[in-house]
Parts: sequence; C-alpha cells; structure tokens
Amino acid sequence: MKAATFDYVRPASVDEVCRLLADAGEMERKIIAGGQTLVPLMAMRMSRPDMLIDINDVNGLSEIEDKGDHLVIGGCTRQRALERSEIISKRLPLLAKAIRKVGHIQTRNRGTIGGSIVHGDPTAEISMAALALEASVLLRSVSEEKEVPLDGFFEAAMVTNIEPDQILTEVRIPVWEGASIGTGFYETASRESDYAIVSAMAQIELAADGTIVKAAVSAGGVAPCPLKLRGVELALKGSKPAELSSALDGLDEEIDPDTDVHATAGYRSRVARRLITRAIEDAVSEAKNERD
Repeated sequence: MKAATFDYVRPASVDEVCRLLADAGEMERKIIAGGQTLVPLMAMRMSRPDMLIDINDVNGLSEIEDKGDHLVIGGCTRQRALERSEIISKRLPLLAKAIRKVGHIQTRNRGTIGGSIVHGDPTAEISMAALALEASVLLRSVSEEKEVPLDGFFEAAMVTNIEPDQILTEVRIPVWEGASIGTGFYETASRESDYAIVSAMAQIELAADGTIVKAAVSAGGVAPCPLKLRGVELALKGSKPAELSSALDGLDEEIDPDTDVHATAGYRSRVARRLITRAIEDAVSEAKNERD
C-alpha cells in the first residue's frame, strides 16, 4: 500500500511548528523527524495525517547538554548520535547500553529520541531507560511550555499524553552521581534487531558495605506500555546482593502481560522474571567492580 494524500511543510522554528499545529482545526497534522515509525504506519494507512510537519530544519532540537544533575537532549537528536556520544556513555550508561539494541544502524541513523518516546511502543528501549531514570519531557505549544514526567506519560500501546497542538522539544534525564553504579539490560526477540518480545533493564547504586542504596528497574512487553517496576525498586533498596531473589516476590502484581501473535501472557511473565533478575545481577556486579 501507499500513504494517503497529505500536505508537506518544512518550518524553520519551533514557533512556526506550534502555529501549524494550533491551526489544524479538524485536520490531523503530524510531526516528522526520522519517520522510522510514522512512515510505515502511513504506508499501511494506519495513520492518515492531512499534513506532515518536517522539523529537520528547526534549530536547537538536536543538542545534548550536561546540566550537572541532569542531561538535556533535544527531541530531534538522532539515536545514532546518542549511541556515539561520550557524554551519554559516561553520564547515562543505562541509556547507552539500551540504545545499541534499537532496530538496525540504518534505523538509528534516522530515528530520534523524541519520536521514540512520543510513539510509546510498549517495548521501546529508549522509553524504558528514560522512564526507569525518572526522565521528563518538555512539551511546547502556542500557549505554554511545560515539563511533564514520563511516569504517567505512557497511556497505552502507541498512545501517549501529548496533545495534538504540542511538540516535544526536550528530554531531561537525571544523572546519578554515586561512585558505585552499575547497569544491566536484556531483551528477547524473534530475530536480532526485531521488536523485543520482553525486555528488562536495571541501574543499581551500592554503598561501601555492598548495600543497595538506589535502584531503577523497568520492563517492556509486560504491560500495554513501558513499565517502571516501583515495587521491585522498593524491595531492592536497603537489601544485600544475596537477597536479590526476594525482591521479585511481588512482580506478578506489577506486570500485566497479554497474549498476542508473538507470545502468550504466561511466556512473557516467565521470561520477564528471568530477564529482570539477570539485569539486576549484572547491574550489581558492575557496581561492585566500580567500587573495587
């Protein structure tokens, strides 16, 4: 199939983008930067926008800035730029580890961090990492600019809480400053670089005596949207590495896997438990190495 007829504009500023979105009326206008999700949806006519607003000429949307306690990443920043960034590697190791599993290199060359988050795929690695680290996004419209936490931003599969007149301009991700921090990431897919069936990631900070003082854990493919496992995080905090298995005692109450053409709910639940355990174990091991 081919996409339905649409108009195409290429504005030069965020203000112009916001005006175009505000003037949409009953029409559907979509922002495009990389198009790695939107274009296939349009080709299958699952998305039929009246207008595409190409933001590739808009200045200031592709920067990576270190603000000390957090990084600010422009919404139009290419995934490949994140993968190659020394700042991301050093300051956001969990995101750096996850980004390598996003599609193929060709996909990451065009895909953007903002596009991935806005589309809200339940297994999107970028969304999972940002959610685990308690990131927020900056949403801009003609009338206002507001910062929105990602916790609650993902509503359902491919549904996020961004209004039709808003553009995501920034992603703000807190940076952990501890001396002993480790990360772990696992996913399973039908083939390399395919969409993940189940995925899990963790970031752990250890105290000098080996106690877990901070934990961030998230999973994908076990709910209608990326999931931050707050119960697991709470169980991990204050525990010792030898007590890791008990931290997942309440996991079944947090996840809500579904059966689809790729896997049954039971399979997703079993695999999630295993991958979450491995991600936490890797994070603890890496944190120990940093401490030692």
